[in-house]
Amino acid sequence: MANVNLASVVLRNALRTKVGTRQAHDMVSQKIGKREVVGHGWNGMAVYADRVDYPMPAIRFKEPTRDILALREKEKGDWKKLSVHEKKALYRASFCQTFSEMKYPTGEWKMCLGAILIVSSMSIAGMLMLKAFVYDPLPETFDEEHQKAQLKRMLDLNVNPIHGISSKWDYDNNKWK
Repeated sequence: MANVNLASVVLRNALRTKVGTRQAHDMVSQKIGKREVVGHGWNGMAVYADRVDYPMPAIRFKEPTRDILALREKEKGDWKKLSVHEKKALYRASFCQTFSEMKYPTGEWKMCLGAILIVSSMSIAGMLMLKAFVYDPLPETFDEEHQKAQLKRMLDLNVNPIHGISSKWDYDNNKWK
């Protein structure tokens, strides 16, 4: 009993202590390294992912290097002075993919289709193996001659005469209504 009380006290004290903002900042900086936080992110998380539905990630894609820092200083001026190559380098420092690259088909459907076909063929093969080696053959009452005899017997016995099969038989003319 004392162990249970001690464990509950330790757990209660652990839940009461709060992680300070400095500790939380240190944990985030360990995850993202020197990359710059530029936004709020999903649910306030500093994560990077290329998503069409959330186009502005919370952190930049690459850590700043001397070249990128120089380009960022140049970016603060007139953008007409930047070359196309420099603009692309700035974009690639902040983002991994463009929208057209994100939307481009990946070919993942081929793997899914292949998995579906493999599973389907295995299940069909298993079913055929069961039919060949496990199940008994169909009884002889399943052939057409026995089924006709059973239908004739049901009509002779007037089985279910109100809504069933006997209600659709004309007993006077011996044919179906």
